[in-house]
Amino acid sequence: MTDERLKRWRLVLGGEAAEGTGVTLEGADATMDGALEALYASGRAGEGRGAGGRRSAGLGASAPKVARWLGDIRACFPSTVVQVMQKDALERLDLTRMLLEPEMLEAVEPDVHLVGTLLSLNQVMPERAKESARSVVRGVVQQLEKRLAQRTRSAITGALDRSARVLRPRRPGDVDWNRTIHANLRHYLPEQRTVVPERLIGYGRRQQAVKRDVVLCIDQSGSMAASVVYASVFGAVLASMRSLRTSLVVFDTSVVDLTDQLHDPVEVLFGTQLGGGTDINRAIAYCQGVITRPTDSIFILISDLYEGGVRNEMLKRVAAMTSAGIQVVVLLALSDEGAPAYDHDNAAALAALGVPAFACTPDVFPDLMAAAIERRDLREWSERNAQGR
Repeated sequence: MTDERLKRWRLVLGGEAAEGTGVTLEGADATMDGALEALYASGRAGEGRGAGGRRSAGLGASAPKVARWLGDIRACFPSTVVQVMQKDALERLDLTRMLLEPEMLEAVEPDVHLVGTLLSLNQVMPERAKESARSVVRGVVQQLEKRLAQRTRSAITGALDRSARVLRPRRPGDVDWNRTIHANLRHYLPEQRTVVPERLIGYGRRQQAVKRDVVLCIDQSGSMAASVVYASVFGAVLASMRSLRTSLVVFDTSVVDLTDQLHDPVEVLFGTQLGGGTDINRAIAYCQGVITRPTDSIFILISDLYEGGVRNEMLKRVAAMTSAGIQVVVLLALSDEGAPAYDHDNAAALAALGVPAFACTPDVFPDLMAAAIERRDLREWSERNAQGR
């Protein structure tokens, strides 16, 4: 029998019955075995075993343990298997009761990760549990909005329109120094080694009319859970600003337009379906149809770039967008989770097209949007931001 088959039998049998295989599991395999053991074995002799000594239910009633387990199975198994295991947990371990009990929510700190966990259960969660989950999600969303909304609005409201010029800038930050110096070179004083500006040239600030169309395109694969939460909150904030026309699209192998739900980020989140495959090309194709003013549009793709669709077509579509004047930004993650895992080949191919691809924390995202609206070089901006400047 091959090592791979022995390893599979080791995972199937678990516990004492697995000792006869002579296989020791390490790394991801050990994590996978732990997730299976937690769901299908009690860990005590004589309990939690079905006929023939096979695994049976026995996760236990520990809310933190359940939350960690849900994260482990998303990391270890494909989405189809995750759905089966989640359904087994709901049916065999009375996980629904735990989700409804205040004790579970008190044991697990409500945060972005808990929201991701609850959303991953959305498709198998009974209605009563969904009401409880919505309450938790709404609380976390309100905290995020309180933290991020004002800064986002301030950054974008103050964004300078570099295509407009005024001759009486009101603030030092509004002065276009390059154009001002060029226009006043004849007033150069050699002895002082300075230019005396007879007239100042400044940037005009944006008015309340719609000046930019923003399209957020969000990868809702399981690894992007935190990014989906933050992007939904930012989408709602951007949609509340009259100077922007904001669209929000989520995708896996299919594409769903949630723009009409942007008034309530909780509804947006429950309109997502974490997990599944990824077809970035199809999502970009849909967004191309949404964009009607290319030179005034900002397209933000939030994805780890693991493409399950047609890669060459995806790159061609991005190239067509940039050629049409659309400002394209790729965020490999929108979260506080540190350096993300992503497809380096696709990121390099996008960089070759002049499209920056980098991770972004929620606290930096408002500045990113302001830079995009001001049409700054976002590659340079991302490098300076990474250096903490």
